Amino acid sequence: MMAATSACKEGTKIAMDNGKYVRYTPEQVEALERLYHECPKPSSMRRQQLIRECPILSNIEPKQIKVWFQNRRCREKQRKEASRLQAVNRKLTAMNKLLMEENDRLQKQVSHLVYENSYFRQQTQNTTLATTDTSCDSAVTSGQHHLTPQHPPKDASPAGLLSIAEETLTEFLSKATGTAVEWVQMPGMKPGPDSIGIVAISHGCTGVAARACGLVGLDPTRVAEILKDRPSWYRDCRAVDVINMLSTANGGTIELLYMQLYAPTTLAPARDFWLLRYTSVMEDGSLVVCERSLNNTQNGPSMPPAVNFVRAELLPSGYLIRPCEGGGSIIHVVDHMDLEPWSVPEVLRPLYESSTLLAQKTTMAALRHLRQISQEISQPNVTGWGRRPAALRALGHKLSKGFNEAVNGFTDEGWSMLESDGVDDVTLLVNSSPGKMMDINFSYSNGFPSMGNAVLCAKASMLLQNVPPAILLRFLREHRSEWADSGIDAYSAAAVKAGPCSLPVPQGGSFGGQVILPLAHTIEHEEFMEVVKLENVGHYQDMIMPSDIFLLQLCTGVDENAVSTCAELIFAPIDGSFSEDSPIIPSGFRIIPLDSGMDASSPNRTLDLASTLEVGAAGNRATGDKSSRGSTKSVMTIAFQFVYEMQLQENVAIMARQYVRSIIASVQRVALALSPSFFGSHAGLGSPPGTPEAQTLARWICQSYRCYMGDKLLKHEGSESILKVLWHHTDAVLCCSLKALPVFTFANQAGLDMLETTLVSLQDISLEKIFDENGRKTLFAEFPQVMQQGFMCLQGGICLSSMGRPVSYERAVAWKVVNDEENAHCICFTFINWSFV
Repeated sequence: MMAATSACKEGTKIAMDNGKYVRYTPEQVEALERLYHECPKPSSMRRQQLIRECPILSNIEPKQIKVWFQNRRCREKQRKEASRLQAVNRKLTAMNKLLMEENDRLQKQVSHLVYENSYFRQQTQNTTLATTDTSCDSAVTSGQHHLTPQHPPKDASPAGLLSIAEETLTEFLSKATGTAVEWVQMPGMKPGPDSIGIVAISHGCTGVAARACGLVGLDPTRVAEILKDRPSWYRDCRAVDVINMLSTANGGTIELLYMQLYAPTTLAPARDFWLLRYTSVMEDGSLVVCERSLNNTQNGPSMPPAVNFVRAELLPSGYLIRPCEGGGSIIHVVDHMDLEPWSVPEVLRPLYESSTLLAQKTTMAALRHLRQISQEISQPNVTGWGRRPAALRALGHKLSKGFNEAVNGFTDEGWSMLESDGVDDVTLLVNSSPGKMMDINFSYSNGFPSMGNAVLCAKASMLLQNVPPAILLRFLREHRSEWADSGIDAYSAAAVKAGPCSLPVPQGGSFGGQVILPLAHTIEHEEFMEVVKLENVGHYQDMIMPSDIFLLQLCTGVDENAVSTCAELIFAPIDGSFSEDSPIIPSGFRIIPLDSGMDASSPNRTLDLASTLEVGAAGNRATGDKSSRGSTKSVMTIAFQFVYEMQLQENVAIMARQYVRSIIASVQRVALALSPSFFGSHAGLGSPPGTPEAQTLARWICQSYRCYMGDKLLKHEGSESILKVLWHHTDAVLCCSLKALPVFTFANQAGLDMLETTLVSLQDISLEKIFDENGRKTLFAEFPQVMQQGFMCLQGGICLSSMGRPVSYERAVAWKVVNDEENAHCICFTFINWSFV
């Protein structure tokens, strides 16, 4: 091993048995290098074969060949490590430069604030003089910087546009590297070699603003090219049209742009912008791309307002891109907008008044996209299902764009609204334009017929309270059977001719009737794509479908610990060929938090029922402390699309309305169950009347059992939280209501496992459903004993899960659960030593 380590330094030496080193000839080294590239780690038999096949190596012992390959692999490993360390060093050097510049800017800002402070002090001392002197023109506004003074009108000639462009450049640079805006570091963002960059948000300026600076492994020209193509990386951007372009004498370009942004929800109109973009190269070689809105104050060219859009304003913003030593670029990004929040309902205004949201959705998205492109170039790996990252990214963009189109329903895309059925909770739109249907009606080789010549979209928005978006979305992803109809899934798959998949299926995780197959993550794991295999779907009405259906699915914001603007679950049935030109008719959910403390959710929240209930029971922390429950308000937007034949429009419309309404009801139930205060009386959504807190219910269950049975239900009732012990108790414990037809209201983990259900679906199961005919007769004959003497015992027998599977149990006990006032609250059952037959 010592010989191998020493020889790493000189690859042309070999270790002899006597400990001396002998050099290889250049011809032998060349032959070995050639063999190394073919097989870096040959086996013993392969090394002997190499000696036989290559005469020039015939005088070398197999042991010496083995040592040479060991040394060669060692040198390769050292070379890669040295290259990695050099790259890290370059990043650290560039990051140090950025931090020094940031420090200089902060020092300037401190000096500016000190000057303002002394000015305010002087003004205070001269209050009497200031109130009597009305001829003073100057005024100082508290915390606001007027970045765009009222300049004389400029004309729309090239010279006038150049004047506006130069003014835009100056104001942009004053924000990117100067003190024109008071920047504060965005919470949760720490600079470092592996971070996305230094991110800051504005404090006290007009509109909302965000700034970021970071390193990307792309040259400045490529960076500018990518960023100017805003629809390719900013998914809220519907389109950017270049209306006019002219060159300047200094080698720059001026462009007049019209840009449209999607509305994130059905409750607000979309935004559009009329912009001037100026691209130029500075004296130090930096590349600058800056933009601003054109309005009447500049007397420049105008753009008439568009139907269904609110004209927003982009204040001087852009990108400063500087070449970095050793390759790559240092980039400064500034986004400054006035999104006209007056035009949306008051509950949604935080979406349009938050600089943090702007930073996450736009500024950081630009840096993430650049880093993703850089990584794809440096590591061109093939990911899941034989697709390259760029191809998967394009499919994800296609899913997101299709969902945004459905949510917004622009008339110029061919969408028109159907009449309401008298209840305005669900909006229906139809689209039979040739452009829409061209993406659907092309032939496949799988033999499934075309089913549609129009698309119907059913969409709705709803307000949620006291449930973290990430947890709700993760539940919807992992428990599709709780809200989806397999028959509708079959219909949607048949409508786009989605046949059985012939590709090799990678290993995935199974979640109740579905298998989730991972495809790819983005660089910061903010989102990921996957293929969902729905098993044993069967058929819908008269349409015979393959037993399995595949959905392409995009998930965003599932990690509750990550800083995210929204949580999205968007999916579409895919054809078995999974080709890039497959029709994509997406549906899904989008949940956007409305409170400013978006990243304040507890890192310990899980889908485990016991931990969820304990959070609400421990002194009502979850109901009184925003920091322990995450966002208190969020808006969910639901949009589902259906391909259909025109003559079936009325039937499909009825089906779509009913389906989306059933989804809304399911989501409300799920949200209620996942709310930290589900078992309390302080939840914003409201709890069922008389429902005790979880800890109290667990105490009532155990006290009543001890009272009637003379023994403890749990062995360690006093050692820790009684709820936690009850939840993890090995025997199934279930509570049912005191109604004529009792239904289950609570179960521990063993009870849910026995019934093969979840807490959300538990209330749909009645007591009589889990027993066969003989079991029901026995139960109803002896059930009055429970109310009279407080308990009853059942001999061992068979009951049924919600899936119809037989479950055997050794014995069962039922007892009356009373509250603190000695009133009957519910009936509790425990099934001892149960197992599936």
